Amino acid sequence: MFVTSALTHGGAERHAVTVMNRLAERGHEVHSVYLKDHEPNQLDRLRLRGGTVNCLQAARYLDWKALRRFSAQMADIAPTIVVAANPYSLMYAWAARRMAGMQSALVVTYHSNRLLDMKERLQMLAYRFFFWSADCLVFVCQRQRRYWLSRAVFSRRNEVIYNGVDTEEYRDRSTPDLRAQMRDRFGFAASDYVIGISAWLRPEKNHVQLVEAIARLRQRGIPAKALMIGDGAMRPAVEALARKRGVDGHIVITGFQKDVRPYICACDVMALCSTTETFSLAAIEAMALRKPMVHPDVGGAAEMIRCGHDGFLFPVGDTAALTDRLAELADREASATMGARARVVVETRFSEDKMIARYERLLIDIADGRQPERR
Repeated sequence: MFVTSALTHGGAERHAVTVMNRLAERGHEVHSVYLKDHEPNQLDRLRLRGGTVNCLQAARYLDWKALRRFSAQMADIAPTIVVAANPYSLMYAWAARRMAGMQSALVVTYHSNRLLDMKERLQMLAYRFFFWSADCLVFVCQRQRRYWLSRAVFSRRNEVIYNGVDTEEYRDRSTPDLRAQMRDRFGFAASDYVIGISAWLRPEKNHVQLVEAIARLRQRGIPAKALMIGDGAMRPAVEALARKRGVDGHIVITGFQKDVRPYICACDVMALCSTTETFSLAAIEAMALRKPMVHPDVGGAAEMIRCGHDGFLFPVGDTAALTDRLAELADREASATMGARARVVVETRFSEDKMIARYERLLIDIADGRQPERR
């Protein structure tokens, strides 16, 4: 039984849906529980082959009615393992398991690398207890594991499983004509240097830094333009800065897109400007599509990218360094070479098949000999 806070298109939720689907394909009985119903969601992606999908319709942070519904469902299904994505879902899973009197193993996958505000810091004081009570905690990179273990966030067993992407689904099949059509759609010329960013427009994703980098690149005579794939609360601030810096005609925001692949393929390179990342799925997707990534040196980025070989890293918040790295990749030949190397990295280290195989081995190992008995 997999538990998520929602089924939105965030990284943790996309990761959970992928793992659920692939385990179901391998013959495991898989059920999905999500706490809150938000749009847009990924219900159309779920393929559990007979497993159930249930929204608890939680109306508040801790909703006792939703928790009782969850407990009843857990008692009815009697899962061998409950896998929670992130600490909020873990709290509900732990409580529902106790209420149902189950002894199901409890696993948590953790996708965060930093507490963003005082509220999250206070919540972590309580969440630590739930982590300590879990049978296994799965981190998504080594740097994240070191960070949280040093802050007393751990379980009985602590593992690292890198995120992975489907290397067949994320294969660049675009033709020159299709690429030209997509670029024409947004007013990009063949000679334009198009820098893409695929992320929700949230404060921590820091899209405004890319706006500033575009302005600086154009001051250098580089015909840089940005394709921002996504939408979000920071859109007005991004558009306002673009107008202020005189580059509003060179910044395109696509709005939310279910399939980002054609948009990434239309770009020359991809970038992230986040102030916090753990192990970005968006970055791996871009690399699989043969795009070199320019990524802040945060979270597990250095475990993903060899700087100067298959992409570039830059210090978090350093706009001058970001601009310099992007300027180097304005050379089409250098960009293509790095993009080809990036594809090889994903195939050899960060494929979805490798990720699923590791999750399957881990869960079978934990489940071995365990049955969901009543206390």
